[in-house]
Amino acid sequence: MRWLRLVRAELRKISTTKMPWAFLAILIVISGATATAILVGTDADGTKGFIATAEDQRSLLAFGANAMMIAGLLGAIVAAREYDYHTIVPMFLTVPQRHQAMLAQFAAVFLTGGVLGAVGGGLTIVAGMITLPLVDFDLLLSVGAVAQVVGASALAGATGALLGAGVGAMVRNSAGAVTGAVLLLIVTPPLVVQLLNDANWVPSTIVNVISGVSEGPGLLAAFAALAAWGLVPAAAAIIVVQRRDAI
Repeated sequence: MRWLRLVRAELRKISTTKMPWAFLAILIVISGATATAILVGTDADGTKGFIATAEDQRSLLAFGANAMMIAGLLGAIVAAREYDYHTIVPMFLTVPQRHQAMLAQFAAVFLTGGVLGAVGGGLTIVAGMITLPLVDFDLLLSVGAVAQVVGASALAGATGALLGAGVGAMVRNSAGAVTGAVLLLIVTPPLVVQLLNDANWVPSTIVNVISGVSEGPGLLAAFAALAAWGLVPAAAAIIVVQRRDAI
């Protein structure tokens, strides 16, 4: 199928650059920071109550919010650099149906973001498994809880990457795309909370609900809201790209 070949080609474009290694390094640094927090962090009274229960450990080790932000930056760079280097021109000459080319790129970014999120979630869990016994604590999360945390990280990463790619395709330069992704994922949510007096629909809350860290609007509603955060920018990008010149 032609579209699947396009997706594979987009995946090769992403995987044959140094960018995935750079983001992997970021994941390793963050998991290292989590390990350090477990080893040296204490509460105000000098105890380690912040890792004493399964709920506390799940909250500390849940990687979904970080996965969404990091993958959002990846998606923004992947889409925007096509315009930085004018590689968007041969891309659209090869596939004149621009929506097909964009959908293939977005699918590849979605998959890459999902892998990035899963790896980040897994590394964070491993950091906990290694360091908790060093401070005389056991990992209290069940296999199901670990799977939920890592799965939520994968889904958050995939969604964040899709959001970032949508922003990148609309902004058309890497610096602006990264700024736009940061605005959407970090700056805008607190403003939305203040305006609506409701924190249920911002990415951090949604991902925490899916991770099992907190309660919120309900699991199905959280899935729908998370999907909207990724699909709306992607759909807007497809519409915009089809209505303007390639560069």
